[in-house]
Formats: sequence, C-alpha cells, structure tokens
Amino acid sequence: MARSGALAAVLLLSAVGARAADMPVFKITIRDGTISPTRIEAPAGTRFKLEITNAGKSPAEFESISLRKEKVLGPGVTSFVVVNPTSPAQHVYFDDFHPQAKGVLVIK
Repeated sequence: MARSGALAAVLLLSAVGARAADMPVFKITIRDGTISPTRIEAPAGTRFKLEITNAGKSPAEFESISLRKEKVLGPGVTSFVVVNPTSPAQHVYFDDFHPQAKGVLVIK
C-alpha cells in the first residue's frame, strides 16, 4: 500500500514538473536598488513564471502587493514565483528592501 502511494506521489510530481517546464518564463534581475526590466507584458489567461535573480551584493525582496507574491533573495540567488491566469491588469512589482526599484507587469 505504501509503495503504491509513493509511486502515485512520484507520478504527480513528474506531471507538475512537466507543466511548470511548459510555462512562459519572464526574467527579472534585482541589483542593489535597481530592477530590470521595468516593464513586462504577459498574456492574460496563461499561467507563467517570473524567474527572479538577485545579482546584487545585498539582500532583495521581490514583492507585488496586487499579485500577492513576495520572495526574499540573498545575494547571487535565483528563484521564481508562478502567476496564475488573470484578467487584463497592471501589477506593480518592487524590491521591498529598495522601494525605489519598481517595475510593472502588464497582463493583456
């Protein structure tokens, strides 16, 4: 019984991984008070990934209040957040440790 449960878990994780690999990916780089790009356009109704890299020498926190996403990154760290399908909208994102570093995600 436990063996079939483990097999089911492995199959489920494989399916999730395959779907994640098929998602569009938009890359964001944060570097000690700057963020790039400052504008990203993504299709509405499509699940996608924001891959975020902290290329700076200080910690960074990617945050978007309207998307309800945040991710703290140490120097040199890359991670991601997944954005689920949404209606057309604009979402501001910023580095919470350096609030002047802002960008906008336009979903259309």
